[in-house]
Amino acid sequence: MKFIIGFVVVVACVIGGYVLADGHLEVLWQPLEFLIIFGAGIGAFIISNPGSVIKGVLGTLGKLIKGSKYNKDSYLELLSIQYAIFKLAKSKGDLALESHIENPHESSLFNQYPGFAADHHALEFMCDYLRMLTLGTSNPHEVENIMDIELENHHEADHAIHGAMNALADGLPALGIVAAVLGIIHTMGSITEPPEILGHLIGAALVGTFSGILFSYGFVGPMAASMGATMDEESNYFTCIKAGIIAHMQGYAPQVSIEFSRKTVPAHLRPSFKDLEDALQDVGKVE
Repeated sequence: MKFIIGFVVVVACVIGGYVLADGHLEVLWQPLEFLIIFGAGIGAFIISNPGSVIKGVLGTLGKLIKGSKYNKDSYLELLSIQYAIFKLAKSKGDLALESHIENPHESSLFNQYPGFAADHHALEFMCDYLRMLTLGTSNPHEVENIMDIELENHHEADHAIHGAMNALADGLPALGIVAAVLGIIHTMGSITEPPEILGHLIGAALVGTFSGILFSYGFVGPMAASMGATMDEESNYFTCIKAGIIAHMQGYAPQVSIEFSRKTVPAHLRPSFKDLEDALQDVGKVE
């Protein structure tokens, strides 16, 4: 929603201010200038990025409107399922988790938490490391190191997507100048035309510079920043999973382990101790 609001504010202020100054809107409509700028921008974007990054950018565009899929309720659900897992493991041993992590979509434990169960990446991440526990892994420092490497690799992939959008934003003003220069070249070829025609041609050329700068700093740059912020928020969710598992491996009680997790949650999304306590009262016994 904030993306749409911001988009409307930028357009309303820029175009509204131009119209209030008695500007003529029809002059701003220059399809060929837009073709030069955005066509060259998209082409450069394709040249400079591997297919995985291009696919990642396209897959991330929807998050500009929706934002991060993780909210306060998501974290409350995550902390609840971690508590249920750690409680089961403490009472019956880590091997009691084996049937749940081998077939998580058929697990009575995971199915109590449909939001988490539907998150393929988070479910796989948690099950992979819980499986290591059932296989006898007992050194929390080694597991934490592996987790950090995996999360860093994921962060680098996100950074490549964010960087690609930033590079596109940085290039648009220069491509706007290219479009403007081509417009001036076209104008110089019509130097014998009357002043009103020359004025229209020069105005059309300047639209190129205007468009490149506006779309860079008014749209694409902020979109890149929004993507980066959303990716950072989503990476925090996996840090929360990591904190709980490492605390459990270090031998803490389930209540303490999930408190380690809760403390890693960003302040604006962190459930209060009271909210968590109330949620844990509904955590059923899993056999």
